Amino acid sequence: MEPRPTERDDVQVANSVPYSTINIPEAMNRNRAAQEIVSGFTRATPTLSPAWQYIETALADARDLATEVARLTAELAAARLRHANAAAAMRATIGAERDGEPDPLSYLRDELNAPENAPGTRGRADDD
Repeated sequence: MEPRPTERDDVQVANSVPYSTINIPEAMNRNRAAQEIVSGFTRATPTLSPAWQYIETALADARDLATEVARLTAELAAARLRHANAAAAMRATIGAERDGEPDPLSYLRDELNAPENAPGTRGRADDD
């Protein structure tokens, strides 16, 4: 499904917030339940221990992947907020220039000097 643009004064913004439909906490609950089941099977059928160990490792991998997805989701949300704030500062600067304000660039300076934009507070991918 293509995002539909929304008209806003000076810019066109696409409604493209791709939220996941996966409920990570619920998936993790199912994963924990599956790990408990496998542990029970391991105790009940020790001769199949290598097979159960393989399944336990796969479940641990899924848990680690879900943790990474949750971390990346939070990182993406922070990046989206920084982008939205920067775009708002740019729009304010353009409007201030149009209105003849004495220091229209103050909006950009304020945004660039905001604590969340300080060097070292963003992820490596953003430090270009």
